[in-house]
Amino acid sequence: MHKVLIVEDEDIMRKGLMFMPKWQEVNCIVVGEACNGLDGLEKIQKLQPDIVIVDINMPVMDGLEMLEKSIREYGYDAIIVSGYGEFDYARRGISLGVTEYLLKPINYTKLYEAIRKIEAKRNVKESMKNTIRQIDVEKKKLGLLEHEDTKTGNRYVDLMLQAIHEKYATRLALTDISEECQMSCTYLNVKFKNETGYTFNDYLNRYRIQKAVDLLRENKYKIYEIAEMVGFSDYKYFIKVFKKYIGHSPARFLSEN
Repeated sequence: MHKVLIVEDEDIMRKGLMFMPKWQEVNCIVVGEACNGLDGLEKIQKLQPDIVIVDINMPVMDGLEMLEKSIREYGYDAIIVSGYGEFDYARRGISLGVTEYLLKPINYTKLYEAIRKIEAKRNVKESMKNTIRQIDVEKKKLGLLEHEDTKTGNRYVDLMLQAIHEKYATRLALTDISEECQMSCTYLNVKFKNETGYTFNDYLNRYRIQKAVDLLRENKYKIYEIAEMVGFSDYKYFIKVFKKYIGHSPARFLSEN
């Protein structure tokens, strides 16, 4: 999955970008958030995101300065978000390799299109790397190379992500996966956090809340029903977790959306 970092100073906009899009449908996971360009730089260095979604006008350090200081060094793809009056300013990002710019308020269909454009570009790069890698393997067989440079994904992390995506509505626990693959919970949690930036339980709760947001927007179910549908047997705990990630209660979310 592609790791996404959101850099936006407006709390409502940032939280909206974290939880409103259907990230899993475009093969993405939000690994972090930042409230200004300087904070964004620190998160880029720490989290090594594949994609950075960044606002232009922010305090402390604006989005373009952040891009200038990091995009070439860390090799991520960037999507700029801006207001109508900032178009000329946003255009400067093109010279930095920005893939797309989106106008506020964000149209999620256009966001998905931008993500897919990035994925297509990354797939081409990865295909070229695989071709070169295969050539090196053949050279090694012929004795022309002493070492083979290979990169493999972490199958345990893939297994944990699959379990969350398929079983989030159940009483899922890391111990279940630990027993299945015969690895310790501590080892699995370290691997998961290294890859995603979250502990297993944190990502599980974030995913459940994202699903809860989808159900709330349908306006077909009562809040306690949604809590059960996304895997929370304790209604009060669901409210607490929802407030933690969204910033306010499900009832307020319904009244404002």
